[in-house]
Amino acid sequence: FLRPLLFSQPASPRPMPHGPIDPWRLLHESSQSKRPGPQQLSMKIFASITLNAVLNLPFQSQSHRQLYNCTNSSFLTRFLSQNVIGGGAEITSTNLRNLTASTTSITPSSSSTLPSSNSTTNYSTKTTTTTTANSTNSTISSPLDTTNMTTSTLLDDVAMYTYDDKDAFASLDHSGYSLESDPSHFAGGWLAHRKGVKEDSCWVKQVGPKLTRYDYQSLPIGRAPRILVLYGSLRPTSFSKKLAYEFARLLEELGCDVRTYNPHGLPVRDPSLENHIKVQEIRSLTQWSDGHMWVSPEMHGQITGVFKNQIDWIPLNTGSVRPTQGKTCCVAQVNGGSQSFNAVNSLRLLARWMRMPCATNQSSVPKAWMEFDDDGRMKESSYRDRVVDVAEEFAKFTAVMAPVSEELTDRYSERKEKEAEGRLLTQAEKETKQVVNEARKA
Repeated sequence: FLRPLLFSQPASPRPMPHGPIDPWRLLHESSQSKRPGPQQLSMKIFASITLNAVLNLPFQSQSHRQLYNCTNSSFLTRFLSQNVIGGGAEITSTNLRNLTASTTSITPSSSSTLPSSNSTTNYSTKTTTTTTANSTNSTISSPLDTTNMTTSTLLDDVAMYTYDDKDAFASLDHSGYSLESDPSHFAGGWLAHRKGVKEDSCWVKQVGPKLTRYDYQSLPIGRAPRILVLYGSLRPTSFSKKLAYEFARLLEELGCDVRTYNPHGLPVRDPSLENHIKVQEIRSLTQWSDGHMWVSPEMHGQITGVFKNQIDWIPLNTGSVRPTQGKTCCVAQVNGGSQSFNAVNSLRLLARWMRMPCATNQSSVPKAWMEFDDDGRMKESSYRDRVVDVAEEFAKFTAVMAPVSEELTDRYSERKEKEAEGRLLTQAEKETKQVVNEARKA
């Protein structure tokens, strides 16, 4: 019913652009334009009715994400004061609450313990009713309750996913151990691979007794290997996600501590967004982990941009040391057509560049749409047997490599630098020192 209002003609003879509606562009143009007209009036109605829904649309640029995260409130303040509340009106928390229609949000029930593999998370529906600027009561369904979203809450959430407190982040009581990501910023949900699994019919449980297991407590590692699982697609029915989940279930069955990262909400690589919660999460998970399980679709003969973007956010070095060096890696891919190995070869190239020793075995699943059932579980086949082989080998490989990773990465050149400088210099410090030495010689 808003379409006629949104496409009403302005007073200017300039034709309206055609194509799909971009609400972010309309919001921006409305907030910048000083010329009154039907289009601006339409935007007032549009904003007052669907403000909460607009805030949950996919992000189109960095500025839109900053608006969503409440880290840059100038645009929102200007828009609300000029187009909704009235010109020059003061933006207060009361006005914002009045502008936000009643919302329905899904909130996970609180739990301080890591759920077992056969547990399910109960969700409660919370409904809040408020009054809009037009003094009409309405209800809008939304996965995010923006009424209670504050800057302090967002900062607390970001702090929760940083690696400043290593023990807290590694704790099994961390809130990230949940079946679903937080709907407000998509962080957490590390146990998404457990959701909907039926224990009595799970093939992983059936092959479990036949797998080679180790008592990790008695080995030099002294604990369960920590595995981070990454996949390369945002599609709800993504086959790379399905295969990644199968690897996660197998690795858990082998006794590993597994966390699956949700790439949804991770911005495109931009150094100005390094404090974004999804960026902090993937970097912290990388530092926490002993090994990575990578699963990517093959698209145009290569890994997908979704997967590469996750790798790009992992810093090449922290100070002067690569944060991934010495961590193990295992690679797999899915194909829409015949079997190919382009993606796994590219993944191995990435792992080598990040100084991550790669497990020798790998998995490539052709015609993936034929290999999974309607529940997203892998059908019995030789490809599934290979997946079991790869997971079993990777768990052993990581358990053996993790305790000796520091010895393997102890290099002569770094020891020499520490002896001369007292510590390892960053690349910037090395370049500065070189410039100074050249200037002195000149």
